[in-house]
Amino acid sequence: MEDTSFSNAFSLQVDNSNIPYLSEAAKWGKFLSILGFIIIIIVLCFGILAFITGNTFSPELDTQLQDMQLPGNLGGIIMGIYFLVISVLYFFPCLFLYNFSSRMQKALRSNDQILLNRSFSSLKSLFKFWGILTIVIMGFFILIIILAIVLGAAF
Repeated sequence: MEDTSFSNAFSLQVDNSNIPYLSEAAKWGKFLSILGFIIIIIVLCFGILAFITGNTFSPELDTQLQDMQLPGNLGGIIMGIYFLVISVLYFFPCLFLYNFSSRMQKALRSNDQILLNRSFSSLKSLFKFWGILTIVIMGFFILIIILAIVLGAAF
């Protein structure tokens, strides 16, 4: 049987001394998320530019690709895809941070506990996304190190 008095004793709420901290965090979070959206747009523009221009900025790479019988604009396509992937991966943390910030500001203004809980849910999603992405990137690094060791030993 569960002890409900124990779980009720730890139902936390925001008191007046924490409201300025949360308000300040929400302001900075909104600033950083909007700045992140602007950076995403700039990176997407670079990706589109890379798709369009191809390898015009690197004639040596264009010559090397032609020597390997690969399309001359392959470098631009690869860079465009890279910028697109980076933009998509960076979009979600910015969205979660923006949702946290805007919901927190609204919750503090209207004294709305449900909105406060939703803002913390967005903050949880932000940290969960960054945690999973960090684990995936670390896995890729480990895989690359293992492949380098195996291929280094093979040759």
